[in-house]
Amino acid sequence: MTLPLVAQILHGRRPEPLEPAIKEDQFRVHQPTGRWSQEIDLLGKELNKISKAHSIHKKRSVRQPKQDRAIYTRQHLLNVAGHLLSEVGLEDISTNMICARAEVSPPTLYRYFNDKHAVIEALAMRLMEKQNELLFGWLDKYASQGIECLLDNLEEILRETAYATASEPGGAWIARALHASPKLIHIRVESHRLVTNVQAEALRNLMPDLPEKELWHRIRLMIELGYAALQMIEEEDRISGDEVFAKTARILRFILLDDSR
Repeated sequence: MTLPLVAQILHGRRPEPLEPAIKEDQFRVHQPTGRWSQEIDLLGKELNKISKAHSIHKKRSVRQPKQDRAIYTRQHLLNVAGHLLSEVGLEDISTNMICARAEVSPPTLYRYFNDKHAVIEALAMRLMEKQNELLFGWLDKYASQGIECLLDNLEEILRETAYATASEPGGAWIARALHASPKLIHIRVESHRLVTNVQAEALRNLMPDLPEKELWHRIRLMIELGYAALQMIEEEDRISGDEVFAKTARILRFILLDDSR
């Protein structure tokens, strides 16, 4: 009997491979410019602060690489770790396994990460930053055209985020780990809160009659439900990805425009 995917993560079972729900040519990513580029930089800095504040890896300080070769090595280690995560699961992955696959010595890995948990945390940070960059690009593209235009294109950002997650090495399993691992929850929650702040600021002038607190609550709920739907696409094969995208977009639209308060 096949365990649910989150249970496979928690119990260290070998995960069954999943096919990406969407293909690369289904959309074109709109890169954020101007104000949103600055927001991305600020958000990345805030997430790093949050990660350091919550981190349990305080044995020693690990500096972020600045030289090209060091940056490449760190990214190579993360890419290898992502692929291994999708092959063996969260519990079974180890620093020795990562080193062997990456063809580097353990001291090289420990130059960038304290242990395997720090590697997984860095993978989670990288994925969240890419997802957030897509979201800001989407806002940049549509928010200036009004609330209806923004909502008419909700399905686009759902597809872009799903593809970005599937394209990231180990992306689907990193996304699950963000929910399943207590050591990673703070990254997901704080990232979603920060992104909610940015979206609330962008939509405040488009929905002036809605109290700011209520707007924040609605956007926060939309973000959480959106990511839950993306995870469902990876796990449930009885509903097509297209149907999940379309129905989720309609649900999110209703949440934002709900006038029952």
